[in-house]
Order: sequence, then C-alpha cells, then structure tokens
Amino acid sequence: MTIECPTPFARIALTLAAVLAFAPPGAVSAQSHRPPPEPPAEWGPISINLEGYEYPHPVEFMNFRVFGQDVRIAYMDVAPTGPANGRAVVLHHGGSYYGWYWKSQIEALAGAGYRVVVKDRLGWGKSSKPILPYSMSLHASNTARLMEHLGIAEAAIVGHSIGGQMATRFAFLYPEKTTHLVTVNQIGLTDRRAGRGFRPFDGGIDADPDLRAAYEADVRTDTRRYVEWKPEFIDHLRIRHGQRLSGDWPRLAYARRLGGNLRSMDTVVNDWPHIQTRTLILGGEVDGPDFPDNARRAAEILPNGEVFLIPDVGHNPHEEVPDIVNAELIRFLGTEPATTEGQ
Repeated sequence: MTIECPTPFARIALTLAAVLAFAPPGAVSAQSHRPPPEPPAEWGPISINLEGYEYPHPVEFMNFRVFGQDVRIAYMDVAPTGPANGRAVVLHHGGSYYGWYWKSQIEALAGAGYRVVVKDRLGWGKSSKPILPYSMSLHASNTARLMEHLGIAEAAIVGHSIGGQMATRFAFLYPEKTTHLVTVNQIGLTDRRAGRGFRPFDGGIDADPDLRAAYEADVRTDTRRYVEWKPEFIDHLRIRHGQRLSGDWPRLAYARRLGGNLRSMDTVVNDWPHIQTRTLILGGEVDGPDFPDNARRAAEILPNGEVFLIPDVGHNPHEEVPDIVNAELIRFLGTEPATTEGQ
C-alpha cells in the first residue's frame, strides 16, 4: 500500500514551505551559504568518544558484554514535557552522524507526550569503539537490549539513512517490541550486492589522512545532502575534522571500516514482506534520482507501508525542514499500530 502526502494539511504545509524557501526578500538559496573552504585554524582535536561535546540532553551509558568485550552504549532518555501518552520512541542516527542531530525531533516528540530515547550506535559517537564484527542484526539486538535496560516493552522505531536499515532489521527481528517503524531517507532501498564480489576487510586503514583532502571530501558530501545548506550544519564538518586530529583516530578509522562493510554484506530488502508493523517511508525527494521511486516501491512491498516525500529537500529532512518532519512523525505515530497476528 502506498500513501503519499496523506493529508490535505500536509500538502498545504509542503507547498507553503516550498514557497517560503524561495520567496524574496530574505530567502536563502542553496548556494548563499557555504562551508569555509578549509578548516578554520581554531578547529582543534575532538575526542573519538566526543568527550566535551555537549548533547542537547544528559547522556547516560548502558554497560554490557558482547563478543567477549566490555562495551557501553551512550543514550539520551528524555521524559515527556507535554502530557504523557505512555508511548516511547527510539531514534537511530545515520552512518556519519550522531544522536544529537535529532534535537528538534526530541523536543517535538517529548512535547507531544512521548518518552524519547536516542542512542549512539556501538562503534560511533559517545559509545564504545570495539573491534568486532558489526552487523545490522547486532545493532538491532543492542536496541532491544537498551529497551530492556530501560524497562520499555515496546516503542516506535525511527532511523535515518543507514539507521533506517537498522530500524528495519529491528522491526523484522522484534515485531512484538515495535509499534511503528519510520525510515528517513533510508539507504539500501535496493539490493545491489549481486555481481559485486566480496572483499573481506584486511585491516588496512589510513592512519594519517590528508586533512585538507579529507575536509574537502566532507564538504562535497555534506553540501549535496541538503538542498539548502545552513551554517548551523557546520558541527558535522567540525567533528569529522577534529576526530582526524585525535590521537585515537586510528581506532575510530578501524571501527569505521568494520562498520562500513555493512553496506556490502547485508540488505533489509528481503525483510520487508515479513514486517507487519505499520511503516512510514519518509524522505526528502532530492536524494539521488532513484530515491523517490525506490521509496514508493518499498512502501508497496511492506504490508502496512506508506510513503511521505518532501519536495525540494535533501537527505537530511529532519534538519533541513524539521517542522514538516516533526508534524508528520507526530501524525503517523498517533495512528493505531497494525496487528501483528500471524507474524
């Protein structure tokens, strides 16, 4: 089933947002702001565990043991600020991002009465950086472990980019714990493994990267993820550059390579037909030429899927047009969960 821009109010909101985005005076075009051409001199090293970097809410840790190693996962557990509705939401960040970038969604969802849990996945952010075989299923099991740790029996599961794949795998493995599933500009909406071979990670990393070239690559990547790049997005670039200056950079680089192999080793496409959970495929349309069609196709395959695409917005809509994303999340999460009988 496909439902695109499901309410008249949503269509009006999208149209208004598009008009405001290009209306003079005071409108900001996609090219009116750009990151600095090189890292500012005051940008110094940043810990690979982001010590000293403030998150929007207090960070706690869950300690556990996996693959014979002691590790911990960092998370924010935000209580409702509006009248509590007894429901919870767990947010999963994208591949090169961190839990803090959900700050607008945290405030909106908490204000709507939800308990909001945001984790940094294992191997990233403020969480441990163990050297172990990462997988979609491992990340899903860590979410289940965190929910049990917090006494949360079921929750809406939301994920952006590769976090959308992790959220999907969670709904596949733990349907009884999943009330709703939302993916935001998920990558991996097609299975592209066929014919590509497989090259196991041999342990080689770039322990001494060319900082200028790496920064320029980061700028190219970040600016194409937004239709309208804004100065407040600069922290993504500052963190990536600063961590390359850290004395612990080689460990993070190693963990990144292990985690990066997920894309070539696993797919969630085959999970879709088995997920009875009510699912929203949400995203900015400007995310590669095939994203809109692939999003619609995913919503058709999912038994209880619908799609909400936002025109003139890129890969990170929750940052670029947070009000639209927040309103759609609150609408969707307010729907009744689909039955899971027969799963």
